[in-house]
Formats: sequence, C-alpha cells, structure tokens
Amino acid sequence: MRFTRRRFMRFLGLGVASIVSSALYVTAVEPFILRRIKRNQLTLPNWPNGLKLRVALLSDIHACEPWMSAKRLSRIVASTNELGADIVLLLGDYLSSMDLVTGSVSAEQWSAELGRLKAPLGVHAILGNHDWWADKAAQERQDGPTLAGQALEAAGIKLYENDATRLEKDGSGFWIAGLGDQLAFPPYQSLGRSFWRGRDDLDATLSKVISDEPILLMAHEPDIFPQVSDRVSLTLSGHTHGGQIRLFGWSPVVPSGFKNRYAYGHVVENGRHLLVSGGLGFSILPVRLGMPPEINLVEIG
Repeated sequence: MRFTRRRFMRFLGLGVASIVSSALYVTAVEPFILRRIKRNQLTLPNWPNGLKLRVALLSDIHACEPWMSAKRLSRIVASTNELGADIVLLLGDYLSSMDLVTGSVSAEQWSAELGRLKAPLGVHAILGNHDWWADKAAQERQDGPTLAGQALEAAGIKLYENDATRLEKDGSGFWIAGLGDQLAFPPYQSLGRSFWRGRDDLDATLSKVISDEPILLMAHEPDIFPQVSDRVSLTLSGHTHGGQIRLFGWSPVVPSGFKNRYAYGHVVENGRHLLVSGGLGFSILPVRLGMPPEINLVEIG
C-alpha cells in the first residue's frame, strides 16, 4: 500500500485526536466520576463472632475548585449516608496544596459538608500530610493545632492523633485508633540521608487500648504497616490515591517507600490486614486513569 501524503495526514490527525481525547478523559472525565462504591467483605483475626460492622471510608478529599468543590463533596456525603454504615472513618488530606486549581474551598465549607455525615457510631477522623503541609502557621510553629483539625472538631467530628476510643455494637466492644501523620513536616538531613518528621507514635496510640478487644487503626500513610502488630485487626489507610494511574493492578508512580506493595486495596501479610483506599481527589496533577474516585464500604464479620 502506497503511503501518500493524504494517508500520512489522516494517520497524524487520528493520532492527535487520540492524544487529545485521552488527555480529556484522564483530566475531565474519570476524575469527576464517582462510579463505584468499593466494597470489601473481610474476615479478620481477633474479631468477635456475631459482630457485624459496616464501615464507610472517605479519604484524600483535597477540597479545591474545580476538582473537589463544596457542591461535589455534598453529593459524596449524600452517597455515603445512603450506605447506612454503622460508622464513618475519614482518613485525612482534606486540604489541597496542588497548583492546578481555579479557586479554594474554605475549611468552613468542606467541614460543614463533612459535618452532615451520619452514622450510629459516629464520624471519626485523622489528619493527612497535606493538612500539615498546606497549613503555613502550623509549619512555622512545627506544631498544632491545624486549620483542618480545628474545622473537623468544630463540625462535631472526633479527631484522633495517637489516640484511641472504645465503641460497642450489639454487646461487643472494639476500638478505633488514630495515628498522627507520618510526614507532617519536611525532612531533615542527617549523615547524607533525609528523614521525615512525623506526628505519629504507634506505641503511644496502642497503649490507649486497655482491653483485648479488636482494634481498627486509622493511619493516613500505609508505610507504617510493617510496624503494626497482629494486635491490630485492620489498618486503614489512604494517601496513595491508588497511584492515580493504575493499569492491570500496577501503578507507575506511588507516594510510598514500598511502591506497589501498599499502593491500593486489601493486603494481607503474615496474618495482618491492611486496606488502602483509592480516595476521592488527587495531588500533584489532576489525573486519574484506571483508578476512579471511590467511597469504600468495608463489611466486617
């Protein structure tokens, strides 16, 4: 077949159209599709017989215009409430520090929307790294309180930082524990290496648990998981966004020292369980491909 100039221009046009349509899809279509409630049915170690718990997870909201407006978050809250979960857990990163935005969503706006979440056992939250990084005053103090934390508490949401609370359902007790963020402050240099300064204290957190009842541990970054003992029934994390691009179970870029090991989903290692949410928003670039925004519903027991 003769490759004429007309054919060349046709192929070139198709190639350009394909690139443009792909770019539009990953930036203007999939990021705005909340097309799935991701459901996990788990049988966990040390979990009481007969205790059935439905846990709704929201992670990595990154409120900003146009990607996560107050109006869009309102729809997400309504969808979460429709699930009828026993408890709602918020896994951090409410603020956005991404440059590619058209406007901000104030802490009062996004926290007011999250304040409409309803569950019999309440709404419980931890902070993420961006809730520290985007808070200039907290960074200058190298300490809290944070804008995000204050907004959550003002909305009636319980905030955890290396703390734990005992809850009960159907006569069986369990614990919700929340770890301080592991990447709260920029790294310092020592012996030619960089070390992040976090707010996390796993030992102190678990010391608040004063019975042998099961523990659900909220930890924004999943990298803590190798240090979590089998005393914890399930560790719940966000942070990675599933890599934002995920094809055939693999993500090319994952903000974790463990890369794809803890990029997304349910991970079991040595009998210990981790669940990493793909989250709702994004950081760095407003791109999602093969990893649409998700609300997680975890059914235990």
